[in-house]
Amino acid sequence: MMGVPVLCVVVLAFICQSHSLELQNLLYGSKRSQENVLLDSNNCVSRTEQQQVLTNSHNFSVHIRMPGVTPDGSDTYLCMAFPVPTNQDAYIVDFIPHASMDTVHHMLLFGCQTPVSTSSYWDCGSVQGTCEDEASIMYAWARNAPPTKLPKDVGFKVGKNSGMSYFVLQIHYGDVSSFRDHHRDCSGLTLRMTSKPQPFIAGIYLLMSVDTVILPGKKVTNADIACDYTSYPIYPFAFRTHTHHLGKVVTGYRIRDGKWSLIGRQSPQLPQAFYPANKEVNVKYGDTIAARCVFTGEGRTSKTYIGGTSDDEMCNFYIMYYMDSKHAIPYMNCMETGSKELFQHIPAEANVPITVSPGYMNSMMHMEHSTDHQDNRKLLDAKKAEQILDQDYHLEQMSTWPQSSLQLGQVSGLAIDSDSNLVIFHRGDHHWGANSFNSQARYQQRSLGPIQQSTILVVDPAIGNILKASGRNMFYLPHGITIDKENNYWVTDVALHQVLKVSSDGSDRTLLALGEAFTPGSDNNHFCQPTDVAVDPETGNIFVSDGYCNARILKFSADGKYLSEWGAGSSDRRRRIPFRVPHSLVFLPDRQEICVADRENGRIQCFTAETGEFVKEIQKDDFRGEVFAITYSPAEDGLIFAVNGESPYRSAPLRGFVINYSTKDILDTFSPKKEEFKMPHDIVTTKDGSVFVADVGSKSVFKFTTEKLHRSVKKAGIEVQELDEMEMFVQTKARPEHNMSKTAAIQEKQTVAQQTQPQEEAKEEEKKSAAKPNREEGILPAIITTLLLIPLLVVISIGLFICWRRNSMYDQCEVKTEPSSVGGILGKVRGKAVGSLNLGNFFASHKGYSRQGFDQLSTEGSDQERNDEDSSDSENEEYSALPPPQSTS
Repeated sequence: MMGVPVLCVVVLAFICQSHSLELQNLLYGSKRSQENVLLDSNNCVSRTEQQQVLTNSHNFSVHIRMPGVTPDGSDTYLCMAFPVPTNQDAYIVDFIPHASMDTVHHMLLFGCQTPVSTSSYWDCGSVQGTCEDEASIMYAWARNAPPTKLPKDVGFKVGKNSGMSYFVLQIHYGDVSSFRDHHRDCSGLTLRMTSKPQPFIAGIYLLMSVDTVILPGKKVTNADIACDYTSYPIYPFAFRTHTHHLGKVVTGYRIRDGKWSLIGRQSPQLPQAFYPANKEVNVKYGDTIAARCVFTGEGRTSKTYIGGTSDDEMCNFYIMYYMDSKHAIPYMNCMETGSKELFQHIPAEANVPITVSPGYMNSMMHMEHSTDHQDNRKLLDAKKAEQILDQDYHLEQMSTWPQSSLQLGQVSGLAIDSDSNLVIFHRGDHHWGANSFNSQARYQQRSLGPIQQSTILVVDPAIGNILKASGRNMFYLPHGITIDKENNYWVTDVALHQVLKVSSDGSDRTLLALGEAFTPGSDNNHFCQPTDVAVDPETGNIFVSDGYCNARILKFSADGKYLSEWGAGSSDRRRRIPFRVPHSLVFLPDRQEICVADRENGRIQCFTAETGEFVKEIQKDDFRGEVFAITYSPAEDGLIFAVNGESPYRSAPLRGFVINYSTKDILDTFSPKKEEFKMPHDIVTTKDGSVFVADVGSKSVFKFTTEKLHRSVKKAGIEVQELDEMEMFVQTKARPEHNMSKTAAIQEKQTVAQQTQPQEEAKEEEKKSAAKPNREEGILPAIITTLLLIPLLVVISIGLFICWRRNSMYDQCEVKTEPSSVGGILGKVRGKAVGSLNLGNFFASHKGYSRQGFDQLSTEGSDQERNDEDSSDSENEEYSALPPPQSTS
């Protein structure tokens, strides 16, 4: 009789365990196990484990190590292939080396489609090499270099669509004498990976000399490499140098228009890690990338050639870069010898050896290799909302603003002052018409005199009443306005052809005038109908868009000294299209960039504020040909607000746009409810997320505020909001930014269907959605747990009862329990473990359930039991396939 309850318990446990495994196989895909020794390099044992370690729903680690090898001789190259542990796209975001220079000379990680072998390690120093197809270098290590951490939002793409289904680890073992103790080597890497798409893809650009000869006794020999760059822009964030013993210094440069800009410079005798690259340098089409290695032949008695042994030399300069995921190229190289004419102009620093002191080496050993947050703000800060399929907020017009009429003329400019008030710049009773200028752009209506009304109005942004008025008898045709940190007004007047700095204290004092009144021109001291001004709040430098007749941006110091100017930019030098009315400017303080609305070209272009180098272009079909004005908010990692205008070539609705700076995606569009825009001319945003648009045509200012939207989300065709009892879902909200715009792009991995509902129902649904996850997290798991345990308790109770009855007769039945854990409920019957059923894993394998709270429900028993049974289970359980994505909505 005792066998009945025991059999029931075993069968039930087997069913639950099989069901759990079946779900894991279904959700995770087929297992991909790979032999891998997870040990330090001095203590290799034969036990192998799965190579992938789960950390959360997106992130996991992959261990890549040699399986306990001993090289046959010095300068042996051994390789081993490891399959990428997923059929889907994945991204390497961190490299952690496990090696010592006492054993390993250097270590390389390649990615490819077809390695030379997939069965075991092989000698890859021979003609076999690493891969049958083209191999891409993803990582390099030597000389006890510390780990390399990639910048945020950057990863090496591998897996499904990358052309890389295998990793190949190559290790160069230098001096075989380090193996005289006959130990086996398990050196290798740990890769931190994620299944979450990265907006920027990392790559390696390798400059390598192949024909350098170092003469014996010669004090200095230079190895020069240079290639023209002919692809999409790349942004170096780290560099690494590599030579053998004779290398003194290795330096890399970008050459643009004859100017050499340093990428990185280092002694190859220091730990050969990836060090932060020069933050100011990017590389684009038409540039030249160059490197020089400086060697000495002193102490050698024969020629030294480039080669693979430790007695040979190498000259390698690695650039680790990122580029937009749409144009990603994982690996590029340059092996061309640089011309003597080109390298005549190399900076002198490239020829100066770096002295390696013990203190300096120690400091470099602990250097952080992820680039500083502010150093990389220029082009990489791109927190992309992976797929913008839903959003919680939408800009809607506040029709009750202003509460009373402002009596405006043509409104040409808007700004926000230091008190967060709205400042309006308008033309009073003057109008820009067909007869305002002659063919030489000279103003024809000077006889009208300056505008007598107050052209600058400070307005309460909340209700729209006028707080202060100024700017009488000063301007003829106002255009753009901005405000510096001292609350001074910087304005442009297209009739005056001037840029003026005006006090805001009501005295209407002109503090600085740039340009000559009523005199158009195109030299450093004149403008021709300048359109807008932007001010760098840190340096006070002034940027002017000039304008209707000229096609340029000019830069001045805070006191009005001319510094530089530039025209339109392009990633393709051969297709550079000049500005056609650079109409609006905005300064991006968190990125140190200046962006311009190139009106007639219908595009937005951004440049570095320091040098005017082209950064990016945003051009959308939705603009329909013209972009009149732009502004910027650092909220949500950078939002550009823009308004378009009527084009004579393309008809389009006039509206505003909210654009993700990094991804260039349009997150929202907006327009007035009751009346349409006639000619939106300027736009500003406030700290609380409100947006104001100036309309020249209707002589008015519109206010837009953020309002919540309600969206129903369909998962596999089932509407979640009606099926709360079937599956828990999480409502993701826009991450709040410090007093900035609430317009946000929300990540959503399921199909989104928009559903219109009354506002009251949307609010009520939002409250319900916010409360349900917590309730379900506690209730649903408890119900399922109870349902699972009831049959077990019934069977065990029957067994105990039968045992008690028989015990009264034979007194021989033994049941052991463990009161410290639920594992004791199943316990050990007659000293034999009945099986291992982990409810935490069981529930975690069901989509929508959290592991939290279930880890205590393990039925594996105590640690002592596991040790007794020689179990290999661990708290950090390893998986051989990617975890399923968590469902969110």
